[in-house]
Amino acid sequence: MLKFISFGSGSSGNCYYLATATDGLMIDIGVGLRTLKKHCKDYGVTLHDVKHLLITHDHADHIKSVGAFSGDYQVPVYATKLVHKGINNNYCIQRKVSEDMKRFLEVGESVVLGDFTVRPFAVPHDASENVGYEIQVEGITFVIITDAGSVTDEMKEVISRADYLIIEANHDVEMLKGGPYPEYLKKRILSASGHLSNTDCGRVIAENMSEHLKQVWLCHLSEENNHPELARKTVETILRSYGIVPGKDMELEVLRRQLPTGVFELKSSM
Repeated sequence: MLKFISFGSGSSGNCYYLATATDGLMIDIGVGLRTLKKHCKDYGVTLHDVKHLLITHDHADHIKSVGAFSGDYQVPVYATKLVHKGINNNYCIQRKVSEDMKRFLEVGESVVLGDFTVRPFAVPHDASENVGYEIQVEGITFVIITDAGSVTDEMKEVISRADYLIIEANHDVEMLKGGPYPEYLKKRILSASGHLSNTDCGRVIAENMSEHLKQVWLCHLSEENNHPELARKTVETILRSYGIVPGKDMELEVLRRQLPTGVFELKSSM
């Protein structure tokens, strides 16, 4: 059975873990290693269980510990060439990924990593490059889309194939517009290369989900311009307007910014 844990989701640090009985994969590592070790111990996971590390993009809240983790545990880091270059150039990352631990992915091309078949796809965001991941394992299609300024046709197609989906619900538009951020930052967040709002998130789920979608987790919520209950209620209201009832047709949850979720057990539709 496939297991999933979120160890943090938001600008304070992002880190997601998938594990089969024999293999483990981590997506982003923007939390401190000391914190991550503590959380893992609480759930009976050791960092030695992680065999592959995928990176979405080169912003610090997604790569804070990438070099330290990869070096200490000898875990290869999978990312596109542009993302690897961005990691190397990011002054916030003191310990870089060593050359022998770098593995290069091509957008749109699948690669087999142990038990997992992984395909990166392009996601609009103002990073060196940003990808989401479509991961197939044990008959399950697991999709993650974070830091998305807008939604492409390819992203819609990927969502339509998902059994389990992590997707950004970063902000409430009115909270953002009326909030304390400077205008340039508000414009950045609202742009096509910024972040996805609660409303846009709800619509893209409702318009593209299939009948086999079992669960959605809302990720990367803004601390200043959103609230977990507001994000959930906004997305649920939109889903219901399309005749989709969370709790009946699928499950809907919000990932916490700085706390782990606990262990989710993911089941195949087959």
